Amino acid sequence: MNRQDFRRFSRIEVRWAEVDAQKIVFNAHYLMYADVAMSNYWRQLAIPYDAGFAALGGEMFVKKAGTVYHGSATLGDVLEVGIRCVKQGNTSLQFDVGIFRGMELLNSVELVYVFADPATQTPKSVPQQLRDVLTAYEAGQDVVTLHSGSWNDLGREAERLRMAVFVREQGVPREIEIDEFDPIARHVVLLNGLNQPVATGRLVSDAPGVARIGRMAVERSVRGGRWGRMVLDSLVAAARDRGDKEVVLHAQRHAEMFYLRAGFTPVGEPYEEAGIPHITMRQTL
Repeated sequence: MNRQDFRRFSRIEVRWAEVDAQKIVFNAHYLMYADVAMSNYWRQLAIPYDAGFAALGGEMFVKKAGTVYHGSATLGDVLEVGIRCVKQGNTSLQFDVGIFRGMELLNSVELVYVFADPATQTPKSVPQQLRDVLTAYEAGQDVVTLHSGSWNDLGREAERLRMAVFVREQGVPREIEIDEFDPIARHVVLLNGLNQPVATGRLVSDAPGVARIGRMAVERSVRGGRWGRMVLDSLVAAARDRGDKEVVLHAQRHAEMFYLRAGFTPVGEPYEEAGIPHITMRQTL
């Protein structure tokens, strides 16, 4: 097992609570590290666990978990945990996990999950949709599709996601979330391999040559999987293509660093919008 066997890694810093008196990681924590990587794996597949597996009609239950110890992680080590699906059975999926410190393999884990009815835990065939997503991801292919269009085209999917994020999660009143700009805006929606919306945003015109990006939302359980950046880059490209010279947005303060990394610059002082701290940010095209 080598680092190049894995597409992406979860970074984990060994904490005090995970080590013994010799500052060596307790054996059982390697399975916890593997479980963290498993959660991030679904995020990379753009599959929200609850909604995704509800749509698939089952859940994943651990059948087997085995570890081989090659070395010891110690307090303060930064570990990188890779995971890959190596086998698809009729009702089961097998994953290999590699836990590395730099280039050194410290631990290898084998996980076997069975797809089963959540109520009875009776095994079921792994759905073809899930098989296709896993195969595409491990082959380095896209597991999402980006759709751009009008409110008539994408409003149902965009509204579903915005209601979940802005109204139910953040407490924004519904009557101000869906507004008069939606019918005239360009909307972008990112769909996962199960045809579920996982990210969205819109583009409107503030003034001649000035575009405004807004209503950026990402499904909670897949945040950090680069999906918001894909939507943002698509909207910026659309503004550039139509000849806009500048794009502005009203960023929630907790997301300011996300927009800074995308090339936006803060303008003016922070303010509140719908009871949430915001700051205006701008990018010259």
